[in-house]
Amino acid sequence: MGLSEMDAMCKTRTVLTLMGGVLNVAVSFLVFCFLDLVDLVLCFVYKVLDFCIESEWKKPGSCSKEAINGSGKIIVSEKGEIESEVVCLSSSRLQLEEISDTLYSRTSFVTEISKLTINELKNLKFDADILQSNDKIKKGTLRSTITVNSTIVKMLQGRMIGQHLYPVTRWSDCDCHFCNSWTYSTKDTLYVKAESPKDKAKEDVLFIHGFVSSSAFWTETLFPNFSSKAKSTYRFLAVDLLGFARSPKPNDSLYTLREHVEMIEKSVLEAYEVESFHIVAHSLGCILALAIAVNHPGSVKSLTLLAPPYYQVPKGESATQYVMRQVAPQRVWPPMAFCASVGGRYEHIARTVSLILCKNHRLWDFLFKLITRNKIRTYLLEGFIRHTHIASWHTLHNIIFGTAGKLDRYLDVVRDRLNCDVNVFHGKDDEVIPLECSYNVQKRIPRARVKVVENKDHITIVVGRQKAFARELEEIWKKSTRS
Repeated sequence: MGLSEMDAMCKTRTVLTLMGGVLNVAVSFLVFCFLDLVDLVLCFVYKVLDFCIESEWKKPGSCSKEAINGSGKIIVSEKGEIESEVVCLSSSRLQLEEISDTLYSRTSFVTEISKLTINELKNLKFDADILQSNDKIKKGTLRSTITVNSTIVKMLQGRMIGQHLYPVTRWSDCDCHFCNSWTYSTKDTLYVKAESPKDKAKEDVLFIHGFVSSSAFWTETLFPNFSSKAKSTYRFLAVDLLGFARSPKPNDSLYTLREHVEMIEKSVLEAYEVESFHIVAHSLGCILALAIAVNHPGSVKSLTLLAPPYYQVPKGESATQYVMRQVAPQRVWPPMAFCASVGGRYEHIARTVSLILCKNHRLWDFLFKLITRNKIRTYLLEGFIRHTHIASWHTLHNIIFGTAGKLDRYLDVVRDRLNCDVNVFHGKDDEVIPLECSYNVQKRIPRARVKVVENKDHITIVVGRQKAFARELEEIWKKSTRS
């Protein structure tokens, strides 16, 4: 092949790539405009259904806003209403900081177009309003406000007066024994799968799974493949996160970082009297692992992170909004980006998916086993479809998006105050969390070792190579014990 032919092929490839990018943007615009409208319609559909079935007129997250002002009162106002309903609450600012603004502030194509259309109409009035607001501020009659989602405010109300706002099981959630086993227990703790030697274990290992997963991600893969020596040395503790699998799924929880971490500490570290321990975490679980390490700097012996979602936020950008754009970029291609965009940006479409999959998980389990003739283990499917919509929606926003501004500090604490080994694993073919996230961790913690596993993705970084990974973990723990 001649040089001219190679140049022609390169130019053709460049043109096709450019055309594909333009086509992706154009199709994405049309598709997500349509989804904006669908989500808006579903918002009112669920509002009516919730009222008819649960006898309570709920305010879906995207349809109303509140403001918390300096007087400590919450002002509730529906769009289009002139007057506001005032609800008194003794809320603290710390609680509000834990709530990601992406829960109530997500850009959409339809709203952006609407804003551009009416901006010019508001320009004249805007100047007058600014002058009037400045006068009010000088006189002390206008106080600063923070916008907060209505569902969040109602949840805070319920928590402060010690009530559950919603029934233990909502009509759109599964009511089977597996999903609600926590309601039959007197213990208000997470489900923990523990495997320990007959004699007293010398060390403990805490396993934290990722988003829409379960402890089975570890117990069905790594636990059977640890060597007999490791099983006689370590006590393995794999936890189901709050809202997932067998753990409690309270509908009045906000599923904030603090709630997740405190439940792990209460259910594992305190319940099992853990003093020093190793941590192994995957995806979203890496954020919880870092928070726990920061809370217990003298107790963590090693930190192993798989596909940590750590995005470096450019200066001047809103951390939460930036990470949401990275995870859910509103593009139809690649397919993973489309799925993440729908699941992360459209509350009511996501609730519909949860209604179809999670509420009917027994049907999907049966069909899967029937099709595969029960030859394929379904633990990954079980973890994916056994949660509530409230749990998955709030955990995604409050942990993945909401902690974006905290991770720098957490990593700095691990770098400066912890002496433990830090190991990072990432599948080269991971389409969920980009490989650069692991290298970002290494930039923040220079001693961290990053291993890129060829031909493995977000799940197969463990599943399919569990024997090899079990050996790698044993080496990490052995080295940490010697040092």
